[in-house]
Amino acid sequence: MVAILGFTKERITGAVQAMYADVAARPGGAFHFPVGREACLALGYSEDLLAGVPPQVVEAFAGVGCPFGPGVIRPGDAVLDLGAGAGMDSLIASSLVGPGGRVWALDLTPAMLARLRRAAQGDGFGNVEVIQGDAERIPLADRSVDVVTSNGALNLVPDKRRAIREIFRVLRPEGRVQLADVVISRPVPVGGRSDPELWAQCVVGASVDEDYLEWFRQTGFADVEVTRERDYFSHSPSAATRRIAASLGARAVELNLRRPAEPSPPSLLRRVTRRLDPRRLRRVGQRGLWGAVAAGIALLSCYGLLALVALLSVLGTTVELDPGLWAATVAGAASLATLATALNLRRHRKPWPLLASLLGAGAVVYAMLGSYHALIEGGGFALLTGAVALDLYLLYRAELCP
Repeated sequence: MVAILGFTKERITGAVQAMYADVAARPGGAFHFPVGREACLALGYSEDLLAGVPPQVVEAFAGVGCPFGPGVIRPGDAVLDLGAGAGMDSLIASSLVGPGGRVWALDLTPAMLARLRRAAQGDGFGNVEVIQGDAERIPLADRSVDVVTSNGALNLVPDKRRAIREIFRVLRPEGRVQLADVVISRPVPVGGRSDPELWAQCVVGASVDEDYLEWFRQTGFADVEVTRERDYFSHSPSAATRRIAASLGARAVELNLRRPAEPSPPSLLRRVTRRLDPRRLRRVGQRGLWGAVAAGIALLSCYGLLALVALLSVLGTTVELDPGLWAATVAGAASLATLATALNLRRHRKPWPLLASLLGAGAVVYAMLGSYHALIEGGGFALLTGAVALDLYLLYRAELCP
């Protein structure tokens, strides 16, 4: 619970920097994700692509796929490698753009950039400029880049939509994007996104695939295409990471997209349709949140409605409540909260939230439909709320903690 209460962007960024500084310092060490030449070959890099890259760069590779597609990067292009790391993709891009092109290698981790600077001093990489920066604030001018390439970086960024807007800003009209990144099929349980260490492992910072692709379209990108999916986490040496990835349906995707000459934002109808998509409700259940929703409805129906009626009365407006309907609504919502904790039992296998919610909901139902007593009602709500909170915490521990 400390991670839930202590979440800040700075803690996430610090954990990510510490993890990748460790990769830069000892690339042969044990990590939760695949690293080095074997990882390159497993993720789709050919020997031809790797041929011109110095070994000290290849050994510190920590990408999630191979974003290079035919014809995306052309001779003479200006390329931004977003989240360059040790710089393997930057140096490959350097060879593709040739002496008439330019590559900006941007990363947040000084240790990775130091390794890249040493490698870029060699022959043939004079068109590479190494810069330290944040994907949420890219230090380049508007419309200054022909191609943005990225490999496993956006899933580590707290504000992904801002980073996507920044990519759009620096691209020239008809500019292209090639990237590899991690997406998930099921939402991260409550609390998971607040754990800096889990972010650094490349899993819980990832977005649900449908949302991820939609953010690019909403920003104005066109031809958003998934060219390949990879079971990236099957290559992880960590059994805990493989388990977490499997529980969330995590995988790597490779995308191609472009900034059109005259971008048009999504229509109002498309935005409304997107928000009303019933699949968004399904994610409430995937996160285990129906108990919290039902308990919240019960509390609002009981105390919120009474407070509203009292306020209107003070203002001179009389509102009559149907006592039977009101009591049945409160009791029904409390019962649904218990049902929701029962559904989560199969996921964390701990009976305590269900038992506590049964007692709490029972007290609320008794107070509403049986013999009313304020202490019984208040105690029931307190027990029910605590049961729902414990249920969510156990779900987070079961699905995301080793």
